[in-house]
Amino acid sequence: MPLIKAFPGLRPANGRAEDVAAPPYDVMNEAEAREMVEGRPWSFLHISRAEVDLPVGTDPYSPEVYAKAAENLAKMEQEGVLVRDAKPCFYVYRLTMGEHVQTGLAAVASVQAYDNDRIKKHEFTRPAKEDDRVRQVDALNAQTGPVFLVYPSAVAVDDTLALIAEGAADMDVTAADGVRHQIWVADDEKVVEQLTREFDAMPALYVADGHHRSAAGSRVGAARKAANSKHTGEESYNYFLSVIFPHNQMKILDYNRVVKDLNGLDKEAFLEKVEAAFTLEMSDTPVKPAGTAEFGMYLDGQWYRLSLDPARIPADDPVARLDVSLLADNLIEPILGISDPRRDSRIDFVGGIRGLEGLEARVDSGEMQVAFSLFPTSMEALMAVADAGEVMPPKSTWFEPKLADGLVSHVLD
Repeated sequence: MPLIKAFPGLRPANGRAEDVAAPPYDVMNEAEAREMVEGRPWSFLHISRAEVDLPVGTDPYSPEVYAKAAENLAKMEQEGVLVRDAKPCFYVYRLTMGEHVQTGLAAVASVQAYDNDRIKKHEFTRPAKEDDRVRQVDALNAQTGPVFLVYPSAVAVDDTLALIAEGAADMDVTAADGVRHQIWVADDEKVVEQLTREFDAMPALYVADGHHRSAAGSRVGAARKAANSKHTGEESYNYFLSVIFPHNQMKILDYNRVVKDLNGLDKEAFLEKVEAAFTLEMSDTPVKPAGTAEFGMYLDGQWYRLSLDPARIPADDPVARLDVSLLADNLIEPILGISDPRRDSRIDFVGGIRGLEGLEARVDSGEMQVAFSLFPTSMEALMAVADAGEVMPPKSTWFEPKLADGLVSHVLD
């Protein structure tokens, strides 16, 4: 079973990509999704967030939502808004956000490789979110949300993708956030064979974003395999929809923290405890850390620069060396008393796309008392954690730009 395969994608008909393309299903709330579909009858949100077509307050996990999603997908196919390619293809996918450009490959990835940890993970998943994705795939009989994978940059692959992307794109959409999404259909059999072979020679791929979607792909594949007495391994359910980018083109933003209170400490006592582990300097400007083991802190209208004592940085533990771990282990847990950031309501997380002003706003409003800015986790650090078979702390990475939903889907025959 190859690591990746070409597939006959279900995608917008010529001239319809702009009508269909939508942000990922999990980056907005219901109210925002309802606003986004106003005047857009063919937005893919009618499939990925089908509650927008049901009464306000409908449980997004109710059977009616999945049934509505299937109805909407069928309608988009019947109306010719979505069409399926006649033969297996790869799809070169380029994202452009300002000066940043990354070019990857939309393909289906092997469930077997995922189960055998050749497609490596770095996060735990939550059962409720996994169940949701499984029900969505089963209702649609299609995988519509691609898993964001990374491959160790390989010159031959990178060059092939860049060459394909020299011509006019088959789909070219600039989203409301200014990110440009371009897709080129790669259906030449020799190119398909070459890319399949070159990816198969790679030791591993890495899940960057989409752990619940990849886990759901594995679960759907296992269930359908068990139900198929004539299973061969060639069935479409043995693969899950992915877009795969080279690791050195990835853009990871900081993933910052805000905390509601000082754990019963007054400001002076809190700062005294912080100074026991960090070098603490006041700053006249917002602090965007310049390197690892450096943090910004915003408290009572004042920014501080925190530098961790190098002796506190573990030498050989890929998880404990992460900046999110260093902050948690030296400040958030011992001083602020937050030991389980997954469940503790006193802490929240702010993606770097919102900027340092997003941190200031949360504190200045009185909602939160202190904020911390972090240096972004590197792709190499993520891969080291995955290679070690370890799991990163929650909210360690914020990838930008995001993939769009609806530009190519994988039908399960």
